[in-house]
Amino acid sequence: MSPIRIVMLGCMGVGKSTIIVQLVINRFLELYDPTIEDTYRTRISIDREAVLIEVVDTVSAYEYPGCYDKYIKSSDGFVIVYSITSYSSFVDADFYRKEVYNAFDGNFSKHIPIVLCGNKCDLEFERQVCTIYAKNVVDEWKILFYETSAKNNTNITEMFQVLVEDIKEKKQY
Repeated sequence: MSPIRIVMLGCMGVGKSTIIVQLVINRFLELYDPTIEDTYRTRISIDREAVLIEVVDTVSAYEYPGCYDKYIKSSDGFVIVYSITSYSSFVDADFYRKEVYNAFDGNFSKHIPIVLCGNKCDLEFERQVCTIYAKNVVDEWKILFYETSAKNNTNITEMFQVLVEDIKEKKQY
């Protein structure tokens, strides 16, 4: 079976790469190294079955406009990442959500497996995005929601497991 392909979307500096590295090798990256594109493979456990996933780490759309279409159309699911310490990155999450739906003919009623991920929840004292507000938004958008900390490995594996379950349910693997 081919791997389940998941694309990470979000602004520069929100922690897309650190989330992936934490998932794949259980390590937190202290140094920020902007990504253009990297692909990682790992296995996660779903109902006692090892499922191969391929996670694509992307550059911010603002840095390279128009580059997302190729990622989106070839993917099974999406993680849209914002930092809880940056309200502007939360606002930009809607841009990335619309990019995904627009790649699929703009049908916002179509079910597409997407998680909105509020990263850096270990920085509570710097929080700019209220959890309740984010939950209200995802209820309106009808997508999944997790707050994570790549630094503390909070909810990283769980988020990917729930997304993969949603993908498998949609695709009926």
